[in-house]
Amino acid sequence: MEVEVNPQSQIQPMEVEQIDRRPAALGDLRILPDEILCAILTYLTPRDVARLSCVSSVMYILCNEEPLWMSLCIDNADRQLQYKGSWKRTALDQLNVTFENNEFCQKPQKPLHFNGFNSMFLYCRLYRCYTSLNGFYYDTGNVEREKNLSIEEFRDKYDGQKPVLIGGLADTWPARTTWTPEELLKKYGDTAFKLSQRSRHKIKMKLKDYVSYMKVQHDEDPLYIFDEKFGEAAPELLKDYSIPNMFKEDFFDVLDRDQRPPFRWLIMGPERSGASWHVDPALTSAWNTLLCGRKRWALYPPGRVPLGVTVHVNEEDGDVNIESPSSLQWWLDFYPLLPEEDKPIECTQLPGETIFVPSGWWHCVLNLETTVAVTQNFVNSKNFEFVCLDMAPGYRHKGVCRAGLLALDDISIEDVRKNMLFLESGLGCSDLSRKDKRIRVHQPEVSENGSTRDGVSKCIDLTEMEFSYDINFLAMFLDKEQDHYTSLWSSSNSIGQREMREWLSKLWVGKPENRDLVWKGACLALNADRWYTHVTEICNFHGLPLPTDDERLPVGTGSNPVYLAGDNVIKILVEEGLEACLHSLGTELEFYSSLQKINSPLRDHIPSVLASGILYMENGLCKVQYWDGKGVPEVIANFTPLVEHEQADYPFGLQSKRQFDYRKAGMSLPELVKACSGTTIWPYVITQRCKGKIYAQIRDSMSWKDTLNLASFLGEQMRNLHLVPCPALNDSTLLETQQKAVSDANGNIKNDEDKVWAPAEWNIFLRTLNRKKKDVCDRLTKWGDPIPRELIEKVEEYIPDDLLKVDMGVRSCTWIHSDIMDDNIHMEPFSLTSHSGGANDNPELIDNVSANGSDLSEPIHAWRPTHILDFSGLSVGDPILDLIPIYLDIFRGDPLLLKQFLDSYKLPFVKTGVNSSAKSNGFQRLSYRVMCYCILHDENILGAIFGTWKKLRLAKSWEEVEEAVWGDLNSYTGSC
Repeated sequence: MEVEVNPQSQIQPMEVEQIDRRPAALGDLRILPDEILCAILTYLTPRDVARLSCVSSVMYILCNEEPLWMSLCIDNADRQLQYKGSWKRTALDQLNVTFENNEFCQKPQKPLHFNGFNSMFLYCRLYRCYTSLNGFYYDTGNVEREKNLSIEEFRDKYDGQKPVLIGGLADTWPARTTWTPEELLKKYGDTAFKLSQRSRHKIKMKLKDYVSYMKVQHDEDPLYIFDEKFGEAAPELLKDYSIPNMFKEDFFDVLDRDQRPPFRWLIMGPERSGASWHVDPALTSAWNTLLCGRKRWALYPPGRVPLGVTVHVNEEDGDVNIESPSSLQWWLDFYPLLPEEDKPIECTQLPGETIFVPSGWWHCVLNLETTVAVTQNFVNSKNFEFVCLDMAPGYRHKGVCRAGLLALDDISIEDVRKNMLFLESGLGCSDLSRKDKRIRVHQPEVSENGSTRDGVSKCIDLTEMEFSYDINFLAMFLDKEQDHYTSLWSSSNSIGQREMREWLSKLWVGKPENRDLVWKGACLALNADRWYTHVTEICNFHGLPLPTDDERLPVGTGSNPVYLAGDNVIKILVEEGLEACLHSLGTELEFYSSLQKINSPLRDHIPSVLASGILYMENGLCKVQYWDGKGVPEVIANFTPLVEHEQADYPFGLQSKRQFDYRKAGMSLPELVKACSGTTIWPYVITQRCKGKIYAQIRDSMSWKDTLNLASFLGEQMRNLHLVPCPALNDSTLLETQQKAVSDANGNIKNDEDKVWAPAEWNIFLRTLNRKKKDVCDRLTKWGDPIPRELIEKVEEYIPDDLLKVDMGVRSCTWIHSDIMDDNIHMEPFSLTSHSGGANDNPELIDNVSANGSDLSEPIHAWRPTHILDFSGLSVGDPILDLIPIYLDIFRGDPLLLKQFLDSYKLPFVKTGVNSSAKSNGFQRLSYRVMCYCILHDENILGAIFGTWKKLRLAKSWEEVEEAVWGDLNSYTGSC
């Protein structure tokens, strides 16, 4: 039953003779303030809130608040929302609750009145829902206004320094007259746009539904359209405006559209909507052009946290989270508390005006009436280093960039003073309504005789040490022990690690005139100077030529720094810490030895290994030691994990790596972070440099025929890989302390519980997967969008409870590469001769094509695959695991390429298992098995799946996803 509540009934003044109904109605919950009770209610389901409303009169009031139902509705909404006149009706409509046939509900109901209840919290919230902003126009703003501003004047006076309102930039845009709600509705009424409201997934509304919502809503923080993909939803809108000349320099434009972070937004919102206090992502700068309506802006210089705002920086990964009241609440509740000298820089933006917000500036926006605007963020030469700094690992510098010196819990006044001497005036923010900064710090007081008395706090005047947004000053707060390659990547970073490395590499190649600047940025984000010094030592040790100036940056997008030096490729293994790297190189070298012993044809398609060793720091000096994977290098002789296998030919080879993978699968996140940090020892390998290009560089220009040939090549080479014999598992006591099992004379592990016999190597493989299953829900939840929340909740039902009890039906335990992606396939050009009509190699042409992406000396007619790169991720397990990155990354889900691959691969993935009495034989269905592997994968494979098959984001079951992505595998049997 739905009963409308008269808002005024909730805020009637308490009369003397009335009895406060709150204690009796809430019981023990009466000790909690209303704001806490309302916050708790948002964690319940709509049905539970409806039930709770029947408990008492006060609960009835709290449970019928529109802001509560708005939160419940948004949190449980499907990806497309339709407003039904109130948020409670909208939420109930989502649950398919209807009232048409309920005679009682069709009768008009009188509002319910409850005497003896007052709530200032509910009153303030109600006031915000119905307040008018007619008096909020700020016509004496202190943001400078300019018109006919030249590019040179903008760069000299404003860029990277302070905000400015610029008139006239949109005068010739079609959007200046056509971007009103009424005009846009005519053309794009059925187009769905993304909304701003925070939720566990992105929500859209059709424009016609949103315009209807704007006309009737009375929300304290109304929804507004904030869509970064409006250009994809309505491409014609991109023709209605152009980027002003002064903002056209954008270093992100070297990235492909699907790689670069969101950078442009369509904004539409009613009165009272707006953006709460924030600093733009990645410390980018922004311009915002208003097409209709009025906006009120408030801004603070970098490091000046507004009153009422809290900045949280995660110490593990540097993720930045900002807690801020809504823009309307801030202006109503916090702005009046500010003394004149602490008020922000303010202005009211009028239609046709463009405001520029420099890097790092705090800003808050309130729509005074219905507005439509377009905004873009950009990276140029003025803010490039700040953007790179924001991508650097660690957390301290991120806090300082946003909260200034207030972010330092362990502030050393003397250190700050010393580092401020070289700074003249920072950004000149001291004259922008800044109050003298005084920070109370714990510092020993010096007595007359020179001794100190601890425990005395005194106020130290930091006026002369005004916080400066200078890159040299901010960089001093970087954690020198953190490294980009081994540290957790912050989810608040604007792009991923692979994209960041590719971005810097493309800037290095594509913008040679900016190389000095790019190098500075790479040193901040990538420790480029440190790794270049290390690779120089390796080259000197082996007598190799140094990387050229063009090759100073690492190449590729992998997780280890890779350098080109003459005809050599030098890879320093750093990913996941020292132990993981030793196992990676040891296993790789053992694998190459196995290839040579059996004379496998795969060895012709792997770059030759020229040398390998250990790079380490000793007394501040970089040193190199030779190591071929056999024995234990002196520099790591005391490394404790070696004790068990130090007598083996390859002490860090496959046998040891199996145990390591098992241990790692059971580690918590803090344990994994600790294992990756603090090392000053790095294995490295030198391989022969291939001529040509990696597939990632040319995939969009390749013909379909060449792509089919690539699929066939991969099928053949994966067959060769999976036929290489694995070293026998000869340690019958392996993992004895972790499992209750016994081994027979043949090395098969017998599980006493189910009397199941399985090869020992498969037992370890499955036990490792079982460990990964334990936290699968938490891991998928952390990855979040685009993985559907509904599927995350069902994931444990889909995956077998215990993989050891499942009849795998596997063919055998094989080597697996595990990382065959588009940047690990090398392609070689060849030309077609017009005279003979045949395909001939052109050595001169091939020699003119370098591995780092230089231009070809003549047109290329065809490409052929020659080498598979990067075997540092080698492991042992189900061969079908290698199909996952190939199909999703290289083939991008194309079923024709998958068929071509399988036609060349020919080996079966399944045969009758030895455990026919197992409770489930579902794993013999290939699509099910590989789907489970995708879910349990260390990498976010599901993000790639739901990014490629976007319609599956609406899937209701994992079986639906399995069939759509991997269903074609079920008809494959494989035969040589």
